[in-house]
Amino acid sequence: MTQIPASELSPLPKRSRGPRHVVVMGVSGGGKTTLAMMLAGKLGYVFAEGDEFHSQANRDKMHSGTPLNDDDRAPWLQSIQDWMTAEARAGRSTVVTCSALKRRYRDVLRGAEGSTVFVHMAPPVDLTAERLASRKGHYMPASLLDSQVATLEELGDDEAGFKITSGGTPPEILAEVLGQLKDY
Repeated sequence: MTQIPASELSPLPKRSRGPRHVVVMGVSGGGKTTLAMMLAGKLGYVFAEGDEFHSQANRDKMHSGTPLNDDDRAPWLQSIQDWMTAEARAGRSTVVTCSALKRRYRDVLRGAEGSTVFVHMAPPVDLTAERLASRKGHYMPASLLDSQVATLEELGDDEAGFKITSGGTPPEILAEVLGQLKDY
């Protein structure tokens, strides 16, 4: 019988069977998309960029430098939850990026069918600001970083998930996340 090394196995949730959603969260410029794409590839999960679920009105509002409010975010979060549920019903696990800055936003995402775990990307703020300043063609201006940081509510002890504070390389961060996901 051939054994597969544990390092090559996709981590499975301990609390439930079936589809799992990994929501890579945090402020803009925190490395969510880079990690999420790598993570989805490694796990064989379906990937979605949460920004793609925003309405054009939301994109325009952010591009103008105006932060979104809860009313702006509600349909966006619901559309992400709907996508997660559709994927779970099809038997697929997902990795999706979403700022998920407040607990009530995460509650909406947690409402999707399947189990949900949050990976909070929280590199040093100065590194995040540098990344935002160097972006080209993204509708989220660096000027909104402070409002996102002020809005952010840390994961609660009762929320499935963990925080990554490293400013390491993407492969280093991926290894750290894969190691921690084995506990969920």
